[in-house]
Amino acid sequence: MAVFMSAEQAVNLIKSGDTVTMSGFVGMGHPEEISAAMEKKFLETGQPTDLTLTFGASQNDGKSNWGLNRWAKEGLVRRVISGHWGLQPDLIKMAVDNKIEAYNIPQGVILHLYRAIAGRKPGIITHVGLKTFADPRETCGRLNSISHEEYVRLMEIDGKEYLFYKAFPIDVAIVRGTSADENGNVSIEREAIALEFMCLALAARGCGGKVIVQVERKVKAGTLHPMMVKLPRIVVDAVVVAKPQNHWQVPMAEAYNPALCGEVRIPLSEVSPLPLDERKVICRRCAMEMVPSAVVNLGIGMPPGVGVVCAEEDMSDMMVMTVEPGVVGGVPLGGLYFGSAINPEALIDHPLMFDFYDG
Repeated sequence: MAVFMSAEQAVNLIKSGDTVTMSGFVGMGHPEEISAAMEKKFLETGQPTDLTLTFGASQNDGKSNWGLNRWAKEGLVRRVISGHWGLQPDLIKMAVDNKIEAYNIPQGVILHLYRAIAGRKPGIITHVGLKTFADPRETCGRLNSISHEEYVRLMEIDGKEYLFYKAFPIDVAIVRGTSADENGNVSIEREAIALEFMCLALAARGCGGKVIVQVERKVKAGTLHPMMVKLPRIVVDAVVVAKPQNHWQVPMAEAYNPALCGEVRIPLSEVSPLPLDERKVICRRCAMEMVPSAVVNLGIGMPPGVGVVCAEEDMSDMMVMTVEPGVVGGVPLGGLYFGSAINPEALIDHPLMFDFYDG
C-alpha cells in the first residue's frame, strides 16, 4: 500500500547512481513539488549524485528555473537520455560543455521503450530514426564527445533495415496525478493531458524500482470510480500531496482551466484570436491547405496557431486536430499550453498517440 509523505521524504528514496524518469510535457504534468525538494536537498547536502535522468519531452519554458531545469546541477546528474531537449537551458548548457553525458532518442521511440522496459523486454525494433541522428551510422543519438554508450544498433530483418533501441533499467519514476485515495489509487481528472504516467510507473516497477506520485488532494478510499483510476495502488510506493502553487494545471501560466480537461466546453468565441502579425499570416496560409475530414498533427512552435485560426474562422468541426501527448480534437494551444487543447474530444496516453502516428 502506498505511503503518504512529504516531498522532502520522497526524494530520500532516490539514491546516488539511480536512473530517474519524470513525467511532463512543456508546462504540464511535471511534479514540481518533488523537483523543488530535490533541488533544495542537493544544494544543502550535495546528495544524491551521479543520477541518470530520462524523460520523453522537455518540461520547462526554456528560460526559468522550474521543472527539469531544477535538476541541472553539476554532480547531481551524470547522464540524460531524452526524447526532446529544447526547453531546459541549463541541462542543454551542461551537455554542450561536456559536463554530462547526453543522448537523444526520438520522442515516440523513447515512450515505446519505456513500455518495453516495463515488460522486461530487451528493447524495441522500429524503422523510426533510420538515416537520422539516431542511426549508428550517424551519431547514434550521442550529443557530445563524452557520451559513449550505444543505445541504438542497426539490424536487418527479411532484407529490411531497422534500428534496435536497447532497454535500460529505471530505479525511480516520478509522475503526477489529481486525486489519490487513502490506499494510493490515483486519478488524473484535472490534468490537461494523459501523458505517460502509467507507462513510467510500470517501467520502474518492472525494474524493481520505486514510484513516487505528486497529487493535488487526498480522498477517502473507495470514492474514486475505477474507470478514473490511472495508477492503481499496486504500482504506487509514495504519494506527495503538493502545495497548491506547485500543482498548477499549466505551471507558470494557469492554476486550472476546466475546458482543458473536459470538465466544461466553452464557446469557441472565447478562444482569443492571434494578433495580426507575420506569424498569423503564415498560420492562415497553412490553414488554407486544410481539407474536410483531415486528421492533423500539430507540432510545437507556430503550428498550434493553425488550430486557433481554424477556430476563429469556425472551421474547427471540419477536421480533427491532434497533438502528440494524446490530445484529439478541440482547439490546440501554443506556448506553455502546447500539448493541450480547448474542448478536447479525447485525451489518450502519450505512447498511444505515437502508435497512431507510426501506423
